[in-house]
Amino acid sequence: MPIYEYRCPSCGFQKEHLQKMSDEPLSSCPSCGATGYAKLLSAAGFQLKGTGWYATDFKGGSTASSPSTDSSPSSAPACAGGGCACH
Repeated sequence: MPIYEYRCPSCGFQKEHLQKMSDEPLSSCPSCGATGYAKLLSAAGFQLKGTGWYATDFKGGSTASSPSTDSSPSSAPACAGGGCACH
């Protein structure tokens, strides 16, 4: 379930509430009882960390080896003699 942050415009009370996405938004302040208790727009509460695919595959500046796109004659297969599966 997502955590939503609310703030009261009357008294300034601010609190996080755990709610289902299908629940109606809260409208009355639990501190002063005034209406207008509204959801705030806030950042997501998670970060991608570790050595997973995101960190290794999509970060810029990686020097990992990649297939060569060179099409010069010097890049011919090393098995040009015909004794391998590529012929």
